[in-house]
Amino acid sequence: MKITPVKQRKQKPDFSKLGFGKYFTDYMMVMNYDGAAGGWGEPEIVPFDDFSVNPACSSLHYGQGIFEGLKAYKNSKGEVTMFRPRDNFVRMNRSAERLCMPTFDSDVALNALVELVKLEEEWIPTLPGTALYIRPFMFGTEPFLGVHPSHKYTLCIILSPVGSYYEHGLEPTKLIVETELTRASKGGTGEAKCMGNYACSLLAGERAKQKGYDQVLWLDGAEKKYVEEVGAMNMFFVIDGTVVTPMLDGSILRGITRDSALTVLRAHGYKVEERHVPIAEVVEAYKNGKLDEAFGSGTAAVISPVGTIAYGDLIMEINGGKMGDITAWLYDRITGIQTERYPDEFGWVYRVG
Repeated sequence: MKITPVKQRKQKPDFSKLGFGKYFTDYMMVMNYDGAAGGWGEPEIVPFDDFSVNPACSSLHYGQGIFEGLKAYKNSKGEVTMFRPRDNFVRMNRSAERLCMPTFDSDVALNALVELVKLEEEWIPTLPGTALYIRPFMFGTEPFLGVHPSHKYTLCIILSPVGSYYEHGLEPTKLIVETELTRASKGGTGEAKCMGNYACSLLAGERAKQKGYDQVLWLDGAEKKYVEEVGAMNMFFVIDGTVVTPMLDGSILRGITRDSALTVLRAHGYKVEERHVPIAEVVEAYKNGKLDEAFGSGTAAVISPVGTIAYGDLIMEINGGKMGDITAWLYDRITGIQTERYPDEFGWVYRVG
């Protein structure tokens, strides 16, 4: 693989004060696609730098852009690992198909990522709750004005040392149910990890923050009746001892952390249901004292407890506004597998080098 060396290494940030997505490593991986020239070229590792794009670049006008998110860690032995990286590239190809973009060889992308992470090993933080966040993304680059798929694309991977996704760390988040705006609907791009899904969520998110909430809890686009997901997380409820999460029906993201959570819970004997979850059921469970816990799952936050959900005039404080026992256990278990404090019984940990 071609590697263009940086002229001077950056000064690394204080790993105890990282925040999320604020710092970037010295290198990035780039691979270009040209349909007229035979498809994908070879991946290259180059210094992290700005892109130069034509003002008519297709993705700037027609939104052909997708991305992924995963993490790399160092275990207690100093070995570098990643968590389910192949699954991220498989999902990215699903998103590419939905956005009419070319798919790529997952093995080529994974091998390029391995070389990039090996080169940037010193950027991996090791304090509890930290990791090296990995952001693969792809966008159309052909310069044209006309509604049709681009014939040229760039696939890039950048790296960022990160701490907690939320400023308050593992303190329970506050959500507000969105009853007017729609994030996605069946037949749309809801289950694709594309840029537009996040752009259309921003207005509701800003309104939520103005009211003192962290994020929005979305309902289905057709009836505003069923719970779907949070802006950056899949959603779970513990109702009368059963862990319940919205089923995958095309309008919510196929979360890899979601799948990990369900797998771990079932393996350890918890009762789990994937189905439609009416918001009315959540309200009824709360009023009857059976809404035991609520939490979200995602690569950035892993498992994030939810302490408050506002729905209209009803403010539901869950478990006294504190992290529940199942939520705490699940967070410890998944992060423990990721950092190998617990055995990797599912074969999810990928060793770099």
